[in-house]
Amino acid sequence: MKQQEQLQVEMQIAPMIDVCFLLLFFYVLTSKPAKPEADIGVGLPGTVEQQQSFDLPDEQRIEILQSGQIVLNEQPLDPPDSRDLPRLRAVLFRFKQSATANRTEALITLDAADEAKHQRIVDVLNACVQSGITSVTFASTGRSDP
Repeated sequence: MKQQEQLQVEMQIAPMIDVCFLLLFFYVLTSKPAKPEADIGVGLPGTVEQQQSFDLPDEQRIEILQSGQIVLNEQPLDPPDSRDLPRLRAVLFRFKQSATANRTEALITLDAADEAKHQRIVDVLNACVQSGITSVTFASTGRSDP
């Protein structure tokens, strides 16, 4: 019997590795790297931290009664004999911070009774300035309180 020679089929691996490297090189060069999220600038709106909830409208209305009582948005604040008005200044300061954080202008309308003392009006204007509020208008209602 004749011995049949077995044919051995060899597969050369070197050209296959070369083709894989060429494909890898092609994909690396043509792909775009994804932009990481940390590189994207995000501007969040500012906030003012408060210890208690306090709703403030866009414009504050300060009334000065004939007795000297200060009323802010129908809420009485400091007593008539207080010259430095600490509660009014604190509320106006928070209002100014909130308006600045929301990028709006802090507006104050001052409504003084006809018989109110001018010194009391100056005291309220000083509280506005100390709080950083410069937009103050006067209401012209021409009213007088009992």
